[in-house]
Amino acid sequence: MDTVILISQVIMGLALVLTFVRVVRGPSLPDRVVALELFSTTVVGLVGVYAIQSGVASFLDAAIVIALMGFLAAIGFARFLERGGPRDD
Repeated sequence: MDTVILISQVIMGLALVLTFVRVVRGPSLPDRVVALELFSTTVVGLVGVYAIQSGVASFLDAAIVIALMGFLAAIGFARFLERGGPRDD
């Protein structure tokens, strides 16, 4: 079980790095927004895996809060783009 958890943490860590690169270098604002949503989803996955590893269920509450904040941020950016925010695509 520890090997599976370690492999999943490494893969999600790599995904975080690649997603961060997309957030920084994204060619357009919508690409960056999607990358930010993926970043928050990956962080939720990491927190979930850590909750399984540690056996502390309260980390799942933190994961739920992070997921909610990521969702609300995506909604906010989508509304901003819909109203004619700066787009460079």
